[in-house]
Amino acid sequence: MNTIRTLCFVIAALSSYAALAYRLCQGRRSWRDGAYRTLITTLFFQCLTFTMGAVAMRSESFLGVGNLAILVMHLAAVAFCVSAQVIFLRWAAVGEEVVRKTRFWVATGLTLDLLLTALFFLADGPARCPTEFDGSGEPLLLAYLLAFIASQAVPCVTIVRQCGPYARMTDNVSLRQGLRMLFLGAVILLVYGLVRTVNVLSIAAGVEIGPWREALASVLDAFGIVALSLSLTMSFWTPVASGFLDWTRSYRAYRALHPLWRDLYESFPDIALEPPGTSVRDLDYRLHRRVVEIRDGWRDLRPYIERAAGGVGAPAGGGAPAGGGIDGDVAAESRQAFTEAAQIRQALHARRAGTIPRDNKDAGDFEDRDTDNFSAEVAWLTKVAAAYSRLRKAS
Repeated sequence: MNTIRTLCFVIAALSSYAALAYRLCQGRRSWRDGAYRTLITTLFFQCLTFTMGAVAMRSESFLGVGNLAILVMHLAAVAFCVSAQVIFLRWAAVGEEVVRKTRFWVATGLTLDLLLTALFFLADGPARCPTEFDGSGEPLLLAYLLAFIASQAVPCVTIVRQCGPYARMTDNVSLRQGLRMLFLGAVILLVYGLVRTVNVLSIAAGVEIGPWREALASVLDAFGIVALSLSLTMSFWTPVASGFLDWTRSYRAYRALHPLWRDLYESFPDIALEPPGTSVRDLDYRLHRRVVEIRDGWRDLRPYIERAAGGVGAPAGGGAPAGGGIDGDVAAESRQAFTEAAQIRQALHARRAGTIPRDNKDAGDFEDRDTDNFSAEVAWLTKVAAAYSRLRKAS
């Protein structure tokens, strides 16, 4: 179980360091901004908190003092929460009110850190078994743990109260997403605080809580911190994630179109602007070329497509449901994709045999397809290519 808790601390620490590194990269243009410096301070204490948590799970002493890593972790967590509280003060207040409330929270954090330090040594924290910091019936240690948990809950309540209304007020999509992610992280950490309180009080009352409840608290803590870190770096990773998803969709479409393109290319090699390759470095360009080449090959094949062909090989009973609607439209489009795939396959056979149907589709364009909308065109051709591949496998 300690392995799970250590892993949770490591995950939380890594996400914290990633957020800190990203924000530090903005320092050259933002360091004079007080809100930016407060954010950097918050992330520093967040990193220190979970680094010390990982250290505490691996060793009972730090700098030669027993359980010192636990104390430093808790003191850094208090400082982290105070810094986070100051960040939200800058959102909700202006002028002298910000200065006055900032001084209050800094003084509160220092007082709480002094209280925790005093309780730690009065309770003989260095000599205690590390597991007692999960819960203990000893009054001073119990007071220490409850004071620490309460200090973590306050900023989470503030985030929950403020992020919801702010997210609804803003028209900035990325800011709204960041606030919602921050809200989610705060809710998870509040649940963590509740589970942690129940665990501490249960142990103090002599009730066996089981290792799964200890692990649950650590998992909730890690997920909450990861959510907070993601919310603070959303402006960085959202475009990266969006670009990766777009690349993945394009690559899947590129691969899905290959069987249809290959057979058309074998019959009409002139459709290729350049020799076929396997590189996907210029994926957007290659996907555009593949769509154009499929359309060119399809156009060259039209003299071999029998106009009266009814979709040989299309799935039986594939008609749209009565009443139409979205399901009906999907079924009708799927049926049309199979029809056109079957016509292409039949026309390729006719070309190889040198047979040109009397009533063919030599005139006209590609039915009702909007070839100016590239995304829609790729989606449609992907459906036709998928149907074509199924027909090839079935034959």
